[in-house]
Amino acid sequence: MNRRKFVRNSILVSGGIVFSGAAFAGKTKNTSSKLTILHTNDTHSNIDPFPSNHAKFANMGGVSRRFELIKKIREEEENVLLLDAGDIFQGTPYFNKYGGVLELKIMSILGYDAATMGNHEFDGGMDGFLKATEFANFPFVCANYDFSNTLLNGKTQENVIIQKGSLKIGIFGIGVELEGLVPKDKFGATIYRDPIEVANQQAEILTKKDCDLIICLSHLGFEYASNRVSDKVLAKSTKNIHLIIGGHTHTFMEKAFEEKNLEGKSVLINQTGWGGLYMGRIDLEFQSESFTKKNTGKEVVIVR
Repeated sequence: MNRRKFVRNSILVSGGIVFSGAAFAGKTKNTSSKLTILHTNDTHSNIDPFPSNHAKFANMGGVSRRFELIKKIREEEENVLLLDAGDIFQGTPYFNKYGGVLELKIMSILGYDAATMGNHEFDGGMDGFLKATEFANFPFVCANYDFSNTLLNGKTQENVIIQKGSLKIGIFGIGVELEGLVPKDKFGATIYRDPIEVANQQAEILTKKDCDLIICLSHLGFEYASNRVSDKVLAKSTKNIHLIIGGHTHTFMEKAFEEKNLEGKSVLINQTGWGGLYMGRIDLEFQSESFTKKNTGKEVVIVR
């Protein structure tokens, strides 16, 4: 199989701050196409902007600004993918009152294409999560949580394939170990499967389905001082994954990080902090023959 090449530019945007990156390689086809990936993580029920008296993030964030920014980018770009890496729930009284329903209704209005589960998606128990997902018109992808013996059996997907223009994008989800992090009664008979083993399995499945791009939505965390599995460890221990969109550690990244996989090929890792303060943007330009390093990203800002 020929390898498609793509130019990557990653941008983390909020309040006028723009960061952009370099280039790496993916799969090949006969035409040139561009994909813009927008992503969030650990929004934690932050619907409103942070208060004006907040010591660090005064007047920043808020769903309405994110909505306007997403709308603007969709008007400018033909192929836009919108993803979330988990911990949508818990953090403000909105979750206490509505149990996650409001958050998923809003994400549906914003047009999210897919999300994965974070540990806080279990805060209302599996029945609470199930009730809230009735209002989500996008799939939750969770490949290493085995829900076979729970009421969530069949309610999530291991992976999803999304078509954007001529591009076929495979997306799967990997979650953090729940034991010791979430009360046992909240996740019940859920079986936790090894994230590295499962990620390799999912990437192979999606490769065989001829996906142009394979994305892992991860809620493992970016990195740890210990040997605990993180996004960096996952990237180094797998193959066929092009992009890891992460969460859990609330890591503010000024630019996306590139790690080498088992085959020595580049994997892009990005995370956007927490609270909906920032939204990630990654522009991929797929080319049939070769690629050069260049900046194709547009300056996009959230207007205060």
